[in-house]
Amino acid sequence: MTTTVDELQSPEPRPPSPVPLTGNAPTPRGKPLGQQLAEAGLLEESDLARALTEQSGRRLGEVLLEMGLVSEEDLLPFMEERLSVPAARLREGLVDPAVVKRIPREVAEERRVLALFEVRGTLHVAMAEPQDLSVIDDLERITGLRVEPAFAFESSVERLLPRAYEEDFTVDAVTADVDGDAVRVDEDAVHIDLHQATTLAGESPVISLVNYVLVHAVRQGASDVHIEPGHGSSVVRVRVDGQLREILRPRPEHHAAIVSRIKVLAKMDIAEHRLPQDGRVHVVVDGRKIDLRVSTLPTVLGEKVVLRVLDRANVTFDLGRLGIPDHQYQTLSRILKKPFGLALVTGPTGSGKTTTLYSALELVKSVHTNIVTVEDPVEYQLEMVNQVQASAASKLTFAGALRSILRQDPDVIMIGEIRDRETAEVAVQASLTGHLVLSTLHTNDSAGAITRLVDMGIVPFKIAASLAGVVAQRLVRTNCPHCSTQYFPPDEQLDLVGFRGDRRRQFVRGEGCRNCYDTGFEGRVGIYEILFVDGQLRELIGRNPDLEELRRFHREQGGTTLLNEGVRLAQEGRTSLDEVIRAAHFD
Repeated sequence: MTTTVDELQSPEPRPPSPVPLTGNAPTPRGKPLGQQLAEAGLLEESDLARALTEQSGRRLGEVLLEMGLVSEEDLLPFMEERLSVPAARLREGLVDPAVVKRIPREVAEERRVLALFEVRGTLHVAMAEPQDLSVIDDLERITGLRVEPAFAFESSVERLLPRAYEEDFTVDAVTADVDGDAVRVDEDAVHIDLHQATTLAGESPVISLVNYVLVHAVRQGASDVHIEPGHGSSVVRVRVDGQLREILRPRPEHHAAIVSRIKVLAKMDIAEHRLPQDGRVHVVVDGRKIDLRVSTLPTVLGEKVVLRVLDRANVTFDLGRLGIPDHQYQTLSRILKKPFGLALVTGPTGSGKTTTLYSALELVKSVHTNIVTVEDPVEYQLEMVNQVQASAASKLTFAGALRSILRQDPDVIMIGEIRDRETAEVAVQASLTGHLVLSTLHTNDSAGAITRLVDMGIVPFKIAASLAGVVAQRLVRTNCPHCSTQYFPPDEQLDLVGFRGDRRRQFVRGEGCRNCYDTGFEGRVGIYEILFVDGQLRELIGRNPDLEELRRFHREQGGTTLLNEGVRLAQEGRTSLDEVIRAAHFD
C-alpha cells in the first residue's frame, strides 16, 4: 500500500540503498519491474513488450504511466519495495507552503525534487531519484536541514512543482486530499470547451471544491448531490442509502461560482438564472466512469443544483442479486415468461423500480427478441435494447412514443412510468395485442396498482384481461457490520409490525460508528411483494373489488406483504425493526 503522510513522518528513517533506478533492469530484489507487474496481473505481457520498445533509455515506470498501461497508485508500492524508501503520490495536501521554498525553485527544477514538509529538523523531499546521494548532500547543504527522501515519479514532480512555487500557493483543508486529476470530463462522451468558463467559475479553488464534492459523493456511494443556497452559507448534502447527509458548508460568496462551474460542465447557459435548466455530463472520478444528470432551480436565495449520480459500477441489473427470495423469484420469472400481458412495478420515488425493470429486461432479452423502451430520461444504456427518450421539450410523450413503438414490431415494451390515462390505455391495449409490457406506478402495495388503474379510467374487465402481475417494492437500509449490536425491542414496536414469534428473542441494530457516518446502516437491500394474476384473481378484478378485498385475497393465497418481508429481514439480523417500520409500515 502507498505510504501515508504519517508514515513519511517516521522519526527513524531508513538509510537509502545504493540501488540504481534504471528502466527494467533487475535489482537486488531479484526481478525486473516489468516482470513483477506482469506476475501481479497488473500488466499484460504484450503491453510490457510494447512499453520496452518505447523505453529508449527512459525509466520503465514513467513509460508505463505515459502509455496509461498501469496507474500510479498500482506502481508506487512496487517502487517503494524496490528502492527501500517511502513512495508518495503527490498532491497539494502533501506540500507545506511554508516549507516548499526552502529549496530554491531553480534547484528543484534542475534536480527534480519538491520539499514536502519538515518534522523535527528533518526535511522530507519528494525525489525522482531518491538514491542519488549527491543530490541529498546538496539539498542538506542548501537548506541546513537533514533530508529524508521519498520517491515520486518525475512526471508528478513536474506537474505539481509550478503550482507549489506560486505566490498564492495555499492548501485548503477541504480539498487537500483530492488529487488534481481525480475528476476529469469524459470528452469522448461530451465535448466541453472549458475556455468558455467565466472568470468566476474558472478559479482553481472553485474547481477543487466541485471536484471534492464529486469525489466524496462517488466514494460514499451517493445517488444525489444537493447544492443549496442559504443565508449564512451554502449547504452541500449527498443522499446515501436514501437519506440526505450534509458534507460541506461553503461560504455564501462561493455559491454562484460553484453553480457556474457545474453549468459549464453540463453545457448549460451560465447567464440564465431565472429559469430551471437540465443538463448532463460524463465525468471520470477515481478512474470510474460516472454519468451526472444536472438540474438547476431558481430560489429566492439563489440557484439550487441537484446532481443525480449514475454509477453503472455501483448497480446490478441481475435479478438474482437484488435480494429477491427464491420463492418470489420463481413467481416473478413466471410473470416475465408470459408472451404478453402487463407487468407493473410499484413503489415511491427512489425505491429501485427502474433497477428492477432493467433487471427484468436483462432476463428476457435475446437475439430473438425485439425490446423497445420509452423513458424520461434514459438512465442507463443497455445492450440489445432500443431505448427512446421521451421529453416535454421534444414534444414526445409516453403515449405518443408508444404508438410509434407499436409500429416497430416489438416483442417487449418497457414504459418508464404510467403517468396518465392516455399512457395507461395504450399500455393496456398493447398488452392485449400480443406484447409483454413492463412499467411502473406510484402505489403503496401491489393490490393498489389495480385500483390505481381503475382510478385512471381503465375499465376493470380490461385490467383483468391484460394484467400479468404486480411487484411492489421498497429499499431498506442494512445494519452496519462494524457497529451492530443486539437489543430487545419494546412490545409496542412488535405489535406495530404484527410480530407473532418469540418475544424474548433479540433483534439487531447498528449503534453508529465512523464507518457508517453514525447512521447505524451501510448499504440497502430490496423487499418485495409480488401479486401473480391467475384465473381466480382475474375473476375478482372483473367485479371491480375495493382495495381491502384485493389485499385479503392476496393474503389468503399465501402471498406475503412488504411488512412481512421486512420483519423477516429483521429476524435475520440484516436490518432493524425501526427501519422496517420507516420503509414498509403505511397503514
